[in-house]
Amino acid sequence: MPEPDRAAPMRVRSVFISDVHLGFKGCSADALLEFLHAIDMDYLFLVGDIIDVWNMRKSMFWPQSHNNVVRTVLGKAKRGTKVVYIPGNHDDVFRDFDGAVFGNLEIHREYVHVGADGRRMLLLHGDEFDSVVKCSPWLAKLGSDLYDVLLAVNPYVNWLRRKFDLPHWSLAAYLKHKAKRAVEYIGSFEEAVALAARKRGVDTVVCGHIHHAEIRDIGGTRYCNDGDWVESCSSLVEDMNGALRLVDWPTLREQRRRATPVALPVSEAA
Repeated sequence: MPEPDRAAPMRVRSVFISDVHLGFKGCSADALLEFLHAIDMDYLFLVGDIIDVWNMRKSMFWPQSHNNVVRTVLGKAKRGTKVVYIPGNHDDVFRDFDGAVFGNLEIHREYVHVGADGRRMLLLHGDEFDSVVKCSPWLAKLGSDLYDVLLAVNPYVNWLRRKFDLPHWSLAAYLKHKAKRAVEYIGSFEEAVALAARKRGVDTVVCGHIHHAEIRDIGGTRYCNDGDWVESCSSLVEDMNGALRLVDWPTLREQRRRATPVALPVSEAA
């Protein structure tokens, strides 16, 4: 077991998390729990695929660590954090509750967040821009099944890597980024999301869905993808001044344990 993180909690304005896939064996729930305990925020945005209903329909898997994630999120809401849940395609059953408010927790199909710097951010999961999901749901589920196999193997790969003191690594991400078609798809997806944001008159768009953390400018629109908690264990954060940063939790966790004096982000956009 890794040593606990005893450093003081980080304080940010907003945290954006997506593609946790609770209910799936490849979910890095323990890592997410560490992150949630290590950070305090005013806003917590859950940008889709938090619960993997698709997988749970095939086989029920819900260990205590997954339950603890839900309890931790609800605990933050109870203590004053505003939690906004934007369902994705794997938890689309919750889209029927669009507009529902449960105390400090709200459910929205999409949401506009105003940053500390006044810039408007459109938040959505992103599956509506995936032509495969949109036009052929059965094909998307077939691809998801193959992808799930790769993700299920990943914990064993990383168990072996830890034996040799090697860092966290994703087999699925490695193969995905080696495939030319996958790289082309990611680029097309990002451009489609950015174009939709420009048409809606917002400065920034934040999404998930493709498990590829990124911050970049696309035609004058700031595109942000907060990554996932299956492959990369990454999140997007907004600081008190409105700057957005990507956080690679395995790297940051190690830095905090070693008290390495480094900045919070692994990448950022002013």
